[in-house]
Amino acid sequence: MMQSQQYNSAANANPTQRYMIGVDVGGTKIEAVLLDDAAQVLAIARVPARRGADLVVEDIATLARTVGADHWDDVAQVGIGIPGQVDWKTGQVGHVVNLDIVELDLADQVSAQLGGIPVHVENDVNAAAVGAAAVLHEDEEAIAFLNLGTGLAVGLINNGRIMHGASGSAGEIGHIPIDPNRFECPCGQRGCLETVCSGSAVAQLWPTDDGRPPMPDLIARARAGEPAAQRVLAKVKHALGDAVQIVAQAVDPNTIIVGGGMARTGQPLLDAMSEELSARAANCAFLESLQLPARLKLAPADEPTGAIGAALAARV
Repeated sequence: MMQSQQYNSAANANPTQRYMIGVDVGGTKIEAVLLDDAAQVLAIARVPARRGADLVVEDIATLARTVGADHWDDVAQVGIGIPGQVDWKTGQVGHVVNLDIVELDLADQVSAQLGGIPVHVENDVNAAAVGAAAVLHEDEEAIAFLNLGTGLAVGLINNGRIMHGASGSAGEIGHIPIDPNRFECPCGQRGCLETVCSGSAVAQLWPTDDGRPPMPDLIARARAGEPAAQRVLAKVKHALGDAVQIVAQAVDPNTIIVGGGMARTGQPLLDAMSEELSARAANCAFLESLQLPARLKLAPADEPTGAIGAALAARV
C-alpha cells in the first residue's frame, strides 16, 4: 500500500527496484504517475485530453515516457484507468463518449508504442477505488468507492482485489431504476439513481449562473432556509441514501469512500448523506445496527488517485 507521496523525487529512488506507471484518462485531462516498489509517487505529469482513439493512445504513451524517463529500463508495467466499457482481461475499451472512442484495443496499441511493456487497462472507477484506498491506507477486507462524478458507479475491492463481476459491470448502481422521481435516463430507463445524485444530475436540478459547483451552493442555500433548495436537496439526499444502502447491504464493505467531482463539496456532503442515513435508521433497528454514517469517508481531493490506482491495479 502507499506510504507517502514524494513528487518529482525519482533521483532518490533505489536503482535496483522496478517501477510502475499509472495513467488516468479523463474527459478533460490525462494524468500519469511513476511509482516505485513501495508505491511512492516519484513523478507526475498531465496534459489536456484530445479526442479520438489515435490521439488518446499517443498522449498516454507520451506521458508514460515523460514520467518514466529516468528509469525507463526498469519500468515493469503500465496501468491505465479509462471510462466507458472496459474489458480488463483483454485491454479493449469501447464507447468512451467524451473522447470519441467507439472501439479501441487500448492495451495492445499503447504497449506497441512503448516497446512491448505490459499494459493493463481498468475502468476508471475501479482504478480510483484502488488509488483512494492506497492513499488513505485503507486495507480492510472490503472497501467500496462511491464515485459521484458525471455518472454514478461504485468500485469494489475485496481482499485487495477488484470485484469485476461476470461481465465486468459490478458496481454499476447508477442505472438501477428505483428513484421515485422517474426522470428519463440516457440509458433508456426511467428512475435511474444517477439521474438524481450524480454530478451532472445535480447540475441540472440546481444550475448555477456564476460557474460555481452546484452541490456546495445547493447545500448552503438549503441550510439557509431557501425552500427551493431544500426541495432539491431532499431529492438528492434520498437518492444518495439509496445508493449507500444498496452498496452496504449488497457487499457490506468496512469503508465507503466517497469520491468523484461532487466529493469536492467536502464535509458538508458527508453531513448531508449522514443525515439521510440517520433519519432512515431512526425507525429501523436493522439499519441502526449497520452504522452506515460511520463507514463514510471522503476521498483525498488533491491526490492523483486515479493514476495511482491504475498503476497498482496493473500490479495485482
